Amino acid sequence: MSSPILAQKKFLFLGDSLTAGFGVNKESSYPQLLKQLVKKELKKEMTVINGSVSGSTTASSLSRLKWYLRSKPDYLFLALGANDGLRGLKVEDSKDNLEKTVLLAKENNIEVIMFGMQMPPNYGKKYRNEFKSMYTKLYKKHKIRFVPFILNGVGGDKEFNQADGIHPNEKGHQKIAKNLLPLMKELL
Repeated sequence: MSSPILAQKKFLFLGDSLTAGFGVNKESSYPQLLKQLVKKELKKEMTVINGSVSGSTTASSLSRLKWYLRSKPDYLFLALGANDGLRGLKVEDSKDNLEKTVLLAKENNIEVIMFGMQMPPNYGKKYRNEFKSMYTKLYKKHKIRFVPFILNGVGGDKEFNQADGIHPNEKGHQKIAKNLLPLMKELL
């Protein structure tokens, strides 16, 4: 008979400071809050592996996934790209990095959920559109689940962000976790 803990689905989060919980306690980051919500609202258990690193770009996504394959995750929440965009990196390079990561996950029977990101208006319409469409092209091509904008209802709202206006505060992380609960109902 297997232990209930061993039977729990494992969710690997690969992201940057937004997912790592920059500026809040690790227990207050949305991956940990999502775990608590799933237990409370759905009466289910899940294992959260937060492989997010503040400041990271898509360039590290493949190597990080390779590192975490040993933990045998069932799901990959791929939440990278914000730093690529903010640094004005070539969209094609970011897309290539994300695609290699998606392919490796699929080769290892890991279901991928990609989180989209958007750039502020000062990055220009052309770059913003290319950046946003990068995610759309990838999720359609590889038939993976997609959350169009992880900061939906949080980004740009002072109530949900730290003083820097970029990183969610505890209330922002709570809102992101609540926004993801319907997706978790589908996955669990």
